[in-house]
Amino acid sequence: MSPRPGGRKVSRKTAVAIQYDRTTMPAPLVVAKGRGNVAEKLITMARENRIPIIEDKLLVEMLDKLNLNQQIPGELYQVVAEILVAVYKAEAGARKKI
Repeated sequence: MSPRPGGRKVSRKTAVAIQYDRTTMPAPLVVAKGRGNVAEKLITMARENRIPIIEDKLLVEMLDKLNLNQQIPGELYQVVAEILVAVYKAEAGARKKI
């Protein structure tokens, strides 16, 4: 966030991308992240490539603290696992409709 005149902060969009392949990876990795225009570009690219987007401000704040190519820490496994299960179910449902 950047300060504005009058002491108020302007919230900038933040995006974090994770990658996970349960057959080859012990835990999901942070593979991209950015704020402002970079975040907007990541979101656009995800939409264009039909990559699911989950909006969770608190989770993004925690993931944004990690380095690129860093595995998510154990304390985030449960919440990330719940998101991945929802994504897998949505993808499976979409495939059935095709």
